[in-house]
Amino acid sequence: MLNKNKAIVISKIRYRDNDLIVTCFTKEKGIVSYLVRGALKSSKGKSKAVYFQLLSQLQIEESFKANQSLQYIKEVKMECIYKSIHTNVFKSSIAMFLAEILATVLKEEEQNLELYEYLEVTFKWLDYQEEFSNFHLLFLLNLTQYLGFYPESTNSGAPYFNLSNGLFETQKPHTYSVFGDNLTLLKKLLGINFDELNTIKITSKQRQSFLSVLLLYFELHLGSFKKPKSLQVFNQVFN
Repeated sequence: MLNKNKAIVISKIRYRDNDLIVTCFTKEKGIVSYLVRGALKSSKGKSKAVYFQLLSQLQIEESFKANQSLQYIKEVKMECIYKSIHTNVFKSSIAMFLAEILATVLKEEEQNLELYEYLEVTFKWLDYQEEFSNFHLLFLLNLTQYLGFYPESTNSGAPYFNLSNGLFETQKPHTYSVFGDNLTLLKKLLGINFDELNTIKITSKQRQSFLSVLLLYFELHLGSFKKPKSLQVFNQVFN
């Protein structure tokens, strides 16, 4: 049965000589993996590898069978054509890093329209921005809202944030507490929109420190989460 769907590319691996296995977060069905035959051939067919760059937003016509682990794409075209995400070395580093995280945390094979729209809008925002060095911090913090562990800000005036329970607290927890510069940055990022990001000025050292806090937060709340292999390269690019 042929269906039309929108999809964001999360990962891809080479399969045999000319094929790709592409995992996408789709608007209609959540996570879906596709076998794309002939994607690495030099022909001018629809299934060129260029369509399947990380975080690309696609319109696809798929042959979907619920009992299959790999689905098939019959036709594909760009939903939007990025002007800089895949050509700017800094943005492409962000794309690689965030795609690796999304591949780890997005497992559900079911529709999640709010999350899909969040990814769709924020990646388009990134593509058009000239100032984006803090993008990944706010992106990951906001992503926790869709994963079920966004910080509870009721007591946000407290001097500590407990990473284990996602609460601000007046007394320092025994472990996994955030305070000092990281706490200040957390409070600044809570509730702001992406257009306000350029008002937050931090050093590369502070950015790396807060990113470490965010990744620990993910680890504590998602049992299967592992730090991205691309983290070291990512930090070097933004150093």
